[in-house]
Amino acid sequence: MRALLQRVTRAAVDVDGETIGDIGRGVLILVCAMQDDDRQVAEALAKKISKLRIFQDDAGKMNRSLVDVGGGALVVSQFTLAADTKRGNRPGFSQAAQPDQGAALYHHFADSLKDLNIPVSLGRFGADMQVSLVNDGPVTIWLDTDT
Repeated sequence: MRALLQRVTRAAVDVDGETIGDIGRGVLILVCAMQDDDRQVAEALAKKISKLRIFQDDAGKMNRSLVDVGGGALVVSQFTLAADTKRGNRPGFSQAAQPDQGAALYHHFADSLKDLNIPVSLGRFGADMQVSLVNDGPVTIWLDTDT
């Protein structure tokens, strides 16, 4: 799986002009399931994110995790993270999981975060979404379970 994390002070996702998910302090997670991913990969990614020390401690060092600060996660599916731009000018997305597999892993990933006591809000898989955020730092981190 691939994920792009952005540490935020707030973030929201709208579909058709209606806010369907929002959080205060925490992380916006744009996530994409890849072809060979499975439930264990989704669980491992959730565990990694829950422990990633990207929040400042009292000394101003990035030394606290999402769990430590009681932050939330806004999880938004984004198959374009699978973009292959090696040939030509049009990205290819053949490495992304098929939609049914992608949806199942997206929801399993979100459920895995919830199982780790992280409050989760969701986008809508496959929808045209508008995502707004206030990036805190800015802190943006790329995670790929293949590397």
